[in-house]
Amino acid sequence: MKKLILFLFLVISFTITFAQKSNVSKAKNKALMENPDFAGARELIKLALVDSTTKDLADTWYVAGLIGYKENETLYQKALLNLPFDADVKGRALLESYDYFLKAAKLELVPDEKGKVKLKVTKEIVPKLKEYYLTQQNLIAYGAYLFEKKKYESAIKAFEVFLEIPKLAIINNELKMDTTYNMIKYYTAVASTNAKNHEKAIVLYEDLKDKKYETMAVYQLLYEEYVNKNDTVNFVKTLKEGFEKFPSDAWFLQNLINYFIYTGKTQEALTYLNTAIEREPTMSQYRYVKGNLDETLGNFDEALASFDKSIELDPKMVDAYAGKGRLYYNKAVKMSEVANANKDVKQYNEEMKKAEVVFKESVPFFQKAAELKPKDIEYKKTLKTLYYRLKMDSEFEAIKKEIDAM
Repeated sequence: MKKLILFLFLVISFTITFAQKSNVSKAKNKALMENPDFAGARELIKLALVDSTTKDLADTWYVAGLIGYKENETLYQKALLNLPFDADVKGRALLESYDYFLKAAKLELVPDEKGKVKLKVTKEIVPKLKEYYLTQQNLIAYGAYLFEKKKYESAIKAFEVFLEIPKLAIINNELKMDTTYNMIKYYTAVASTNAKNHEKAIVLYEDLKDKKYETMAVYQLLYEEYVNKNDTVNFVKTLKEGFEKFPSDAWFLQNLINYFIYTGKTQEALTYLNTAIEREPTMSQYRYVKGNLDETLGNFDEALASFDKSIELDPKMVDAYAGKGRLYYNKAVKMSEVANANKDVKQYNEEMKKAEVVFKESVPFFQKAAELKPKDIEYKKTLKTLYYRLKMDSEFEAIKKEIDAM
């Protein structure tokens, strides 16, 4: 009786094992048919992935990955023929198959009873992973599609798979991490910023700083990340590094000086600015920045001289013209405030006339700024205020029409 029970147990075990291995074969066949049945293949392989007789076999996981691989391939062919296809289905098939392929390769590294490792399916997997990496219509296209849809977390996942492939041990350093690689790392960082995953974004931007891909943008975005974290040490460090790398661009210097002024480190701001001017004496923007700094410190004449020098170096430096106009306008406002405090009517009128003269001095500079930058409504609004104040009626009506039309 015991022998009969043992025999029946062995028969049942063999039947179950055979059934699950049969499911693996059937799933493979369904995926490889001329008209594949991917849904049916997944149903079959799903059972084999959890059954104790097949779940630890590399071939089971390889077939699971093969289903997604073939589905992606089928949809890729449609894309090549400009036929409609579901980008989400294609992308999910890619990522699904990638995970299954890695599991299969990992299982195959486990030595057999004789202590040997036979890389049978791994040899089939490696070229497929290379294809995922080298063909832009695969992971790159899917990540870009998700990015465009503002599905940033999902885009990060797709991009990270791309970034991981050349580092896999089974790839054996056979794939280059070139400009395209750095581009995808950059967009992974941007997606991380958009997803508010600031820690990940910082790691990626820091890694990209010396990769010679969108370096200026990388420094600017890294600065913003550190600002969001209130990490003063690192955002100042980033601005200083950016200034050293891009001495001809005023963005880093301007933000650095703004920080110094805000924190009361005026002398340090002047030191950086003077160093920049010594390095780039013909840089119009730096003279403009110096004009702003002098204005902040209340040095009217020095600010005026800096704006004049900026315009001399670049006659189309809009901000410098607006800076001059602002200097005269603000000076006139202060003169008006002083006049308003005077209780003597005669003295009040005399002081207001002097203020009006200074208001008039600001007009040509805002006119020039508006001429050079006609789509900027703020210059026009300032002119409208000045024309109204100075009773320049025809000019007022003309600028009002321009503003109303914008």
